Amino acid sequence: MTWSHPRGYDPMVACSALWKQRTGVTVEWDKRSLQDFESFPVEELARAYDLIVIDHPHVGQITAENCLVPLDVAGREAERAALAAGSVGRSYPSYNWQGRQWAFPIDTASQVQAWRPDMVSAAPANWSGVLDLARQDRVMLPLRPPHSLMVFYTLAGNFGRPAAEEPDDHVDPDMGSRVFEMMREIAALIDPACLGMDPIDILEQMARSGSRIACAPLIYGYVSYAIAGFRSNRLAFADIPAASNAGPVGSALGGTGIAVSAFSKAKQAAIDFAYWIASGEVQRGPYASAGGQPGHAAAWDDAAVNAAAGNFYNDTRATLEGACVRPRHDGYMTFQQAASDRINLGLTEKHDAGRVVADLNRLFVESFPAPGAAGGES
Repeated sequence: MTWSHPRGYDPMVACSALWKQRTGVTVEWDKRSLQDFESFPVEELARAYDLIVIDHPHVGQITAENCLVPLDVAGREAERAALAAGSVGRSYPSYNWQGRQWAFPIDTASQVQAWRPDMVSAAPANWSGVLDLARQDRVMLPLRPPHSLMVFYTLAGNFGRPAAEEPDDHVDPDMGSRVFEMMREIAALIDPACLGMDPIDILEQMARSGSRIACAPLIYGYVSYAIAGFRSNRLAFADIPAASNAGPVGSALGGTGIAVSAFSKAKQAAIDFAYWIASGEVQRGPYASAGGQPGHAAAWDDAAVNAAAGNFYNDTRATLEGACVRPRHDGYMTFQQAASDRINLGLTEKHDAGRVVADLNRLFVESFPAPGAAGGES
């Protein structure tokens, strides 16, 4: 099971056809919406599928549910070392939880910046440049949950105070208030419809003929839109605009990893496929050429891969290398939805920034099991 965008589905189908030629093993893929990918319970998928594409914040939940098989199996240490060495930023370690490796990155992403090179000469380098474009009605920002929280996390990370994984130190109150005020300012300048739009919605809007939107300053990168001919207008991608003096750091890491169901009756075959499709050779070859957004540095460093994608990888690499891993405890996924809803309510109803941040911190604490409760973290 993967997700229903050409970037998420097409490379899995293409690589599976090659795998069948190579091994005789058939791998068939179903797909689900981006919204389902970000929120659907992994355990239900694991009971129905051998191979599942997941996001790193799921690892605490799937560990508690015992629904995936660790991929750090004996005898394949050299292969794993090569995968770890090929990690773009923290993509590989983001799937490591409680000492085990639960998935391998096959797609690496973080919030970057999308822009129309036929409309503006360059992407804004700083937040004030973004606001200038927003005042001209040239900016959109994906704020549909969970992306409002991702914007919040990225801005906080850029100021050097990324969201902490510890329950009592999640968001610094002063910094969080500053970030929320920044979000409130730009939300007042953009189309209110952004509150219901995810990255795909925004990118589709930007790429269509007649669009006035020249910039999406914080949005998960989608290499598909950087490839000539994918849509009527090609988008370019760049590092995030600096809100501080730290450069393009602090972006909320995304991307996907391939995992194997604990309920599978073909675990070894599924594990073999996971190692193969995550390898540098496959990632920079058939995976990238089929429209995937690889998770291995061998592809990100490859000149031909970059040329085919309008230099997408080189132009966003600094942001990826400086991206932050989100919390991953069992309970985070519920928090992610609740926190995003709270931010959006605060933006819509113009709530006090301190009140919003206090609620985010309270919701984060509540997302952890009570001390001594069954199922707590080990």
